[in-house]
Order: sequence, then C-alpha cells, then structure tokens
Amino acid sequence: MECKHRKRTRILERLLLKDIVNDLPEKHISLIIGARQTGKTTLLKQTSQILKKDKRSVFYFTLEDKEILNLLDENPKNLLQLIAKPDEKERRYVLIDEIQYLKDPSNFLKYLYDTYLENIKFIVTGSSSFYIDRKFKDSLAGRKRIYELPTMSLKEVLVFKGEDELAAVLNTESIPLIYLDRIKEHFYDYLIWGGYPEVVLSGSEKAKKAALNEIADSYAKKDAVESNLGFQDKYIKLMKLFASRIGELLNVNSLASDIAMDNKTVSQYIWVMRKSFHIHLLQPYYNNISSELRKMPKLYFADIGLRNALINNYSPIGLRQDKGGLLENYVYLQLKDKYGLENTKFWRTNDKNEVDFVVQNDKGKLYAYEVKYDKSAFSEIKYRAFTNAYPKIPLKCISLESALKLF
Repeated sequence: MECKHRKRTRILERLLLKDIVNDLPEKHISLIIGARQTGKTTLLKQTSQILKKDKRSVFYFTLEDKEILNLLDENPKNLLQLIAKPDEKERRYVLIDEIQYLKDPSNFLKYLYDTYLENIKFIVTGSSSFYIDRKFKDSLAGRKRIYELPTMSLKEVLVFKGEDELAAVLNTESIPLIYLDRIKEHFYDYLIWGGYPEVVLSGSEKAKKAALNEIADSYAKKDAVESNLGFQDKYIKLMKLFASRIGELLNVNSLASDIAMDNKTVSQYIWVMRKSFHIHLLQPYYNNISSELRKMPKLYFADIGLRNALINNYSPIGLRQDKGGLLENYVYLQLKDKYGLENTKFWRTNDKNEVDFVVQNDKGKLYAYEVKYDKSAFSEIKYRAFTNAYPKIPLKCISLESALKLF
C-alpha cells in the first residue's frame, strides 16, 4: 500500500511484516491468517518485493487463478512445473495467496515440506475458511508457524496517516499536551471506523461507510457460504444481534430463542464467526468461590468499525449511547494484544458483581481493570466484592484518556 504525504510517497507496512521477514531464514511454513480484507495479500506481496530486492529466487501465486489452482489440486508435484525442481545451490521462496482454496491444502503443504525441507521456504496466506474448511485434515504439527494479521491498531493507523510523532508517544505514561488533542481526534475516529486498511485509507466518510458496509454485508456472508452454513440471513442477523451486545454475557440458550433456532445451530454460527476472526469470547476468571461465574463468556468484536457497520451507527462518539461499550471493546483488544487471550479474563459473580478485566503478565502478576468512559463514574466502593475476595490484585479504572497511555 502506498500513500502520498508531505510531498513524498510512503510505502505503508504493517507491523507484522517485520516478523514475517525475520522468519524467512527458518525452515517451517509461515502461515498468515486473518479476516478477509485485513491486508494479507499486500503483506505477501511486500514480502515478495523484499526477497526480490535481496536477489532471492521468489515465486508468487494466487489460488484465485483457477488455472494454477487446478494444476496444484491435481498433484502437489505439479508445483515443480511452475518453479522448476529445486537444487541444493539455491533456496526457493514460494509465496501462495489463499491456500484454503486447495481441495486438500494440508496434504499439499505437508508433502512438499517433507520432500523439500532444505530447499523450499513456504509463506502462505489463508482467510477465515482456512480453518472453517473441515477437509483440512492435517494439523501440520511441527511444520508451521502461524501469524494472525488483525485489522490495524490505533498506532498503525497513526503511522498510515503520516502521524509518526503521535504514534511514537501513544501508549506512553506521559503524552505531551501538544500532541494529546490530536491523538484524541484520531482515537475518536478509530472508535467509529475501526482498523480495516481500506477504511483507514478512504478519504471521505461516504467511502468509509461503503467499505465497511461491503465487509459487513458481503464478506461476512461469504464466510457463511464457504463454511456451508444454512440460513445465511440468520447468520448475519445473529452478528447484528451480537453487535448490539458488546461486552455482555453470551448465553446460547437465550440467543437461540431470540432468533428462533436450535442451540446446536447457534453454537455452529458462533464457531464460524470466531474462526472468521470477527468475534472474540472472553472467559471468566475464578478461583474457589462458589458464587463466581465459571463458564459463560463475554463477547467482543475483533474490529470496532465492523461492529458499528452491523448496527448502522456511525455517529460521533460524543453523541452515542454506546460510547462506554466501544471504549470497553477497545480496551479489551489492547489487553488481549499485550497479555494474550489466555491471560485476559473478566470477573463476575452470580449476583452480578463484576470487574471488566483481570489479566496476568508473564511473571504471573495479576491486575484488574474496570472501564469507565468518564473516570468520575468510578468508585472503588462498588467493587468491594472483588477487592475483598482478591485483596492482592490491584484494581484500576481505565477512562477515555488513560486508555491512550496505559498500553
């Protein structure tokens, strides 16, 4: 991706590109996954350009090309017709976009990896249906390293918009006042439009709406079609229902009643949404207290802009009734990126005492966070059930402004 800024052309690179490039000397398959339209193809093409600049032997294929797809589906060995049989003198880099379109992608990669381990490095991308496709029989255990490309973070958005000096001070303890108002302006936009690259780079609100509506209406439905779900309209209806309930408990029984479907079908829809990288389920934190919630998760969206598109609400943040929920979803994404999904939880009791997030760092230290759009709405007295149960876990409020400094 390119953009013109300050009278020069900038090559826009996602943060993940550095990890992919650092992985090039390794033998394992580099598998880049993520939702549709997050920039996986661009990332693969930029990797190809870097390799070519380094005078490497590079072969790029997209399996949206039916001729190439049919050839590789016939036999994995047919790849050698396209790249010539590798030898010991020169390592070849094979980059394949949309690997999930193969009839048996696992067998294809496994055979070629095992046969040409020393001579071919594979970097491949797979959209949501890579995992949805149940014909993907082999886990490729020990042969792959998975990289997930999410939609863009606020820091990446700032860089893409040429605001490098703002990106440099974002998520630091003390943001200079000279930058704070400008960062807030971008932050408010991010809470409305999210981080899909096409949306970020669109110049007008009309273009941003069109891009998000296309993702919500067409690409999300494509996930349902390719995963062979029935009643695809109800799949979208359920996504819209979720969009109106961010940060709430996910009760499958209640949802099944709301959309007049059985529990098994609703659970399958939820599975597809998760594997399509649209929603995340946050598990509860509990110890040995009988009143603590242990099973029912909370739901958040992987991209805030997509969530807003599903409810068709692009109103400015100051005019919204759901601004607290949007901030909570943003904070969730930041905590997940910092601590990992397995180390990010929430706390709730059966009588509805709740703390938004409980996280554990790599040293085993626990921290609790409650999100309030307005810090003045936070009172520690309301959380005595938690602080009494866990006096050694510090509890902190994350407000609109502190969210920019915390992570």
